[in-house]
Amino acid sequence: MTNTPEKLDPNQKMDIEHILEGLEHYHPRRKGWTWREIPQEGVEMGPFHYHDMSKPLKNSIGLPASKYFDHIDPQPSCVVTTEIASGRFEDDIRRMRMAAWHGADHLMVIRTTGQSHIDGLMEGTPEGVGGVPITRKQIRASRKACDQIEEEVGRPINFHSYVSGVAGPEVAVLFAEEGINGAHQDPQYNVLYRNVNMYRSFVDAAEAKKVMNGARIFQIDGAHNANATAKAGWLVMPELMVQHGINCSFSVAVGMDKDLIGLSTVPPNAPPAPKLWYDLPYAVALRDFFSDFKMRAQQNTRYIEADIEEAIRTHTIDTLISMLTSADIQSTITPDEGRNVPWHYNNIRGVQTVKQTWAALDGIKDLVALKTNGPMKEMVRDLKVRAVAFLEEVIETGGYFAAVEKGFFVDSAKYPERNGDGIARDGKGGVAADTIVERDADYFAPVCDHFGYNNVPAELQRPCDAIQGCTLCKPEKIVYIDELDPEDNCEKRLQETYPYRKGGKIKPEAEWAGDGTILTQFFVPLPEDYARVYGVEMAKKLGLIDPEVINIQVMHPAEGCFVEVKGKVNFELNLTDLKIPAKEIMLEEETLRQVVKKVGLTVVAGTVGEDEHSVGLREILDIKHGGIEKYGVKYHYLGTSVPVSKLVDAAIETGAQAILISTIISHNDVHRSQMKKLADLCVERGVRDRLILIAGGTQVNAEMAAETGLDATFGRGTKGIHVVNAMVKNLQKRGLA
Repeated sequence: MTNTPEKLDPNQKMDIEHILEGLEHYHPRRKGWTWREIPQEGVEMGPFHYHDMSKPLKNSIGLPASKYFDHIDPQPSCVVTTEIASGRFEDDIRRMRMAAWHGADHLMVIRTTGQSHIDGLMEGTPEGVGGVPITRKQIRASRKACDQIEEEVGRPINFHSYVSGVAGPEVAVLFAEEGINGAHQDPQYNVLYRNVNMYRSFVDAAEAKKVMNGARIFQIDGAHNANATAKAGWLVMPELMVQHGINCSFSVAVGMDKDLIGLSTVPPNAPPAPKLWYDLPYAVALRDFFSDFKMRAQQNTRYIEADIEEAIRTHTIDTLISMLTSADIQSTITPDEGRNVPWHYNNIRGVQTVKQTWAALDGIKDLVALKTNGPMKEMVRDLKVRAVAFLEEVIETGGYFAAVEKGFFVDSAKYPERNGDGIARDGKGGVAADTIVERDADYFAPVCDHFGYNNVPAELQRPCDAIQGCTLCKPEKIVYIDELDPEDNCEKRLQETYPYRKGGKIKPEAEWAGDGTILTQFFVPLPEDYARVYGVEMAKKLGLIDPEVINIQVMHPAEGCFVEVKGKVNFELNLTDLKIPAKEIMLEEETLRQVVKKVGLTVVAGTVGEDEHSVGLREILDIKHGGIEKYGVKYHYLGTSVPVSKLVDAAIETGAQAILISTIISHNDVHRSQMKKLADLCVERGVRDRLILIAGGTQVNAEMAAETGLDATFGRGTKGIHVVNAMVKNLQKRGLA
């Protein structure tokens, strides 16, 4: 059965309980990986033509500056990844929706590490640590949510997880049954990083890859873990290329189509190193060697600290390298592992980094060409030569298994040198050693997409015809098992978070619904050791529970540090207690111009008191910045530090209908006193009824108008149109327009 997804309301939260209903009957409506639609003629969007963009989304949220460009939201031609690891799939689902609205269409849910050593499928969905336990329920709920999300944004969503560990073949079958679209699969990852027996790992990988190929699941390898693990990631580039080559060749040999094979290519260096001199030649060499395969570019996590800005800057350079070479998939990485909590909004920041860089550099290869002679040519050749020499030595040593036993891989020296600190594994040891059983001559497995010898009776068109269809052909045969733990299950967790999702209670959150986690940032004039301790103590004074300094940046050894502290709040608010001010209804621009012209609207303006700030007010006035002059308003600007009495005198002398004052300085509430002084003086002079009085400033808000006797007050983010709108409405209210 294929389910038709229910429509989501963009103005309503996703109903998690509703998604969980009927999971025992749900089956994915589509299978296999989907690439973005890229018009050959480019994309026309707003006032611009884009050369290297995909079809835009039906619903999305653009970059912050999109409001200046008709709210356009150009989408890169590459698939964009975001990685999720909250440990609770019911909260992952919410994050998926957020990420998709910002342009992610490859939602990668990180699997809990411990599952690598489990020799069968897990049933039930206990809460994970550092990732989500992959189970049928977790996958079904997530894929069902993705069905709805892709309808909402108007683009297919690729859902991704991990086929690794001792239960790799079983997991691959589970993924094929449940509509997983992409997965990591690399037997070397099992061997080097999970100590799974090397022979068992490759036998399992053959079966897993065959199953993945049948379900059109896109495979990404794990070679990038070498430069995330090595002491000097920029020195293992030849080895990375060999690891890629081994997995690509093995995947093809066991029957995987080349268009389903992707390299997880990670730039091996990061600033302050001269990154481009290492990472760009490496990217070129990789693409020369592996032109038959897809490239998934990912930022290097080896050198990411807990500073989100540092991660974004490096990510921008990595995206530039992807665009100068090629990337079919651009992954987004954040420093959440360093922060020890995955933040909802950091996923979005990663996606925005790709979108912003891609839009800014759109069509870069039409304008800029890589220099094919000079140092680039020699560096690329050097990498290729050393990679081939590495592979030749592996073969001479007795092959991959022998090379692993001798610690060839993840050695920190620049090949052909070796430091002897590589990862060495015993071919007779590791998890699941001595578990390979040779198939009998009459071996027969009545299932499809099975690797290796299978004594299928000649009269059968498909092996599974012997049992009237396997689960890959007849999903109704799949046995669905819900959660088994009476305490650790999503229903109990949803009960606990219900008040914050549907009950009108509000708490901030970073990881899970209602977790109350917040991040506070500040500068403190102390050295690092003191600043770290002070950050925790200050957070306690603020009432935060379990505060922890997650990032500290020294501004100067003696002068101070920038500190970021996370903690939890122990209070909540009721939604009904929030008084939302009515939204100001803006008049049409043409109406504003007509009224301004009819009354000959003129204003006098200046910054009052002892305030020398002028930029903000000039932006409100001048036509260049979209100020009131744009709508036909005439103004007399009196400058800065203008006495209030002078503004009133000027308004009387010129016959102006309005006075605009700017007040930035706010110590001792001087901004309030200046605003009130203006209103009082106009009353004293007998001109209050014929003058519209408006004030603005960074510490001013809309409520201050009634408090100080003015007609309107404006704070941050005010534009000229807001001021004109207020003046015209006041004229209409007084019967003057």
